[in-house]
Amino acid sequence: MSQQTVPQPKGDFLLGNFRQLAPDPFPALCRWHADYGDLTGFKIGRQQFYLVSHPHLLEDALIKQADVFIKLYSSGKPKGLELVLGQGLVTSKGELWQNQRQLMQPVFQRKNLGALLPQIVRSGEELLERWRLLGDGAEVNLAGEMMRVTLEVITQTMFGASVLDKVERIAPALNTALRFATRSLMSPVAIPLSWPTRSNREFKRAMAILDETIYGIIGRRSELTADNQNLLDMLLQAHDPHTGKAMNARQLRDEVITIFSAGHETTSNLLTWTLYLLAKHPAILGKLRQEIDAFTDDGLLEAVAANTLTYTKAVLNESMRLRPPVGVMLRKISRDTEIGGYALKANSLAVFSIYNIHHHQDFWSDPEQFIPERFFSTDSRRYAFVPFGAGERICIGNNFALLESQLLLAMILRHYDFELLNPAEAQIEMIVSIRPKGGVPARLRRRRW
Repeated sequence: MSQQTVPQPKGDFLLGNFRQLAPDPFPALCRWHADYGDLTGFKIGRQQFYLVSHPHLLEDALIKQADVFIKLYSSGKPKGLELVLGQGLVTSKGELWQNQRQLMQPVFQRKNLGALLPQIVRSGEELLERWRLLGDGAEVNLAGEMMRVTLEVITQTMFGASVLDKVERIAPALNTALRFATRSLMSPVAIPLSWPTRSNREFKRAMAILDETIYGIIGRRSELTADNQNLLDMLLQAHDPHTGKAMNARQLRDEVITIFSAGHETTSNLLTWTLYLLAKHPAILGKLRQEIDAFTDDGLLEAVAANTLTYTKAVLNESMRLRPPVGVMLRKISRDTEIGGYALKANSLAVFSIYNIHHHQDFWSDPEQFIPERFFSTDSRRYAFVPFGAGERICIGNNFALLESQLLLAMILRHYDFELLNPAEAQIEMIVSIRPKGGVPARLRRRRW
């Protein structure tokens, strides 16, 4: 059977499809899926991309051909997240990735996560106390509030540190760095970082703030007992299995900033979108509260640890389906290959759209509707729901993120209602993660018991 040619929207001679993507890549990727189908080609300059929007194609690539669809990392010409994370667990590949994944896996095993729940509770209580001091009826941006609490959770649980005193500097720095990383993938011309452009200067200032924070966390080294060791201690004590050498300062930095950034960004977006969707769907919120309010505070903690908050999990899963915290995954195609009968060229880049897959009409009825009950169905949706990725590179922190989200969501909803200040539908912005553009302005209403 002859290979088919991948359909591709018409672009400009030199820029390719850059002008269609540059204003806002998210709607372009959705539109191309609708217009051209589950596998679509596009170009940025001379670089060929393939947009993958079907579960079976994702499985063919990331599971059956994982050795062909590989991470992009190149020490000579880093792009995208590599510019921020270096060779951390999200971006590294080969033997380095395997060694680091094996080293960190024990921290994130579900049986070990229960010990971290009290620290999550403390971070949640600090958030609720802050809101109490703001007063009933206070106006906040839920995106910023969720960012604060998830930053505190990840630094406390993984590194035995707190960054709340620096959050006003860290948040904009991280935002600047991630925006720069996204633009680097879409630019038809690679501008060297050494050039003193405004964008380069802003990125370097942002990275200086982040590196100062990360090296500060590393330098403080938490004081923990031998039976309560955190991730930072494990990284500090790690040795190369072949040479016996400890991790150098740069590699240690890359792993810490990876967990620091990825570990809060996705959970922050998940909680923000979930609170927004619940505010838009009061009947679902009421049903969720029935489950949450049935427990005492201690009982709630035990229910999260025992993984028995079934409707809470369904709500979070449906939130991740409708608004996946990470919108796309990116891989380099290492040699000529094919998926679904289509020929793909070596050195092209494959963009796996989690958003498009999560809204695929062949796998989800009424895909634009918020229906948590769909996750009680026994229907097979193999690779149609991949909020944490797929294959051997699935997110190492997926269980931690779900436990954290369940607990924080339950704590927040026990004490507060939210009135959305903008009645219009929240616009989606894709900057590595999928965020509500401008956040979610809301008025806090303390619940009366």
